[in-house]
Order: sequence, then C-alpha cells, then structure tokens
Amino acid sequence: MQKILKAVGLSALLFAVGAGADDSAARFDGDWATVVACAMAAGAVAYSYEFSSSVKNGVLHGEHGIKGAPGWLRLDGQIQPDGSASIAAHGLVGKERAAVGELPPGAPYHYNIVASFSENSGTGHRVNVRRCTVTFSRKSS
Repeated sequence: MQKILKAVGLSALLFAVGAGADDSAARFDGDWATVVACAMAAGAVAYSYEFSSSVKNGVLHGEHGIKGAPGWLRLDGQIQPDGSASIAAHGLVGKERAAVGELPPGAPYHYNIVASFSENSGTGHRVNVRRCTVTFSRKSS
C-alpha cells in the first residue's frame, strides 16, 4: 500500500511539473494587435504600421503588407516564459523618405527588437540606428 501511495504521489508531482511547463510555453499564445512606430531620424520621416501577429508555443510571427512588395515588414521571435523576447524585423522600404539614407522603395532592411510581454500586453524597442517602439495588445478570442 505504501508503494502505491508513493507512486501516486510521484505521478501527481510529475503531472503538476509537466502542466506548469506547458502553461509557461503557451502563456503568450494567441493573436496580438501590433504597432510599430518609428520617429523621425536623420532626415527620414516618421511612420507607423499596425497589423496582427500570432504567437504559438512562444514563437511570435507577424506580417504587414504584401510579401515582396515595398512596405512589407515581417517580425519573428521567441518569447521566453518570463516574458522577455528577442524579435527580428525584416522588411522592404515603402517610401524613400521614410528610410534613413533615403533608400529606394523595395530596398531590404532588417533590425532587432528587444521586448517584454505580460499576460495582455507587450512593449519593445528597436536596438540600433533609429528610435522605433513596438507595442502588442492581446486580442480577445
């Protein structure tokens, strides 16, 4: 009887630990309203994009615009169980005046974003060259 009780107790403990791991990995899963806003910099005009991003198993993916067309932007990154995130942004210049250095429309660019998520929101910023902020708001299901 004592062996059975130990086995049941151990099984319950392993289940609880496993359930906690699943919950933390899926904690940020769902659809998020995303806004990328970049301030004026080095002659480039300010701009902002609003689009949807999704998170599955802690992996974020979002796209603005049509892939391959000027103005397209893709965000991809990993959100850690504590809410910290590293996100890569890849895009194509939309308007020449919005790009630092007045790159032509369609020219590729990329940058990194450091972000932090809570249950229903997140904020981040571009790491280099230009001051950009990124905000995330969880959409209701």
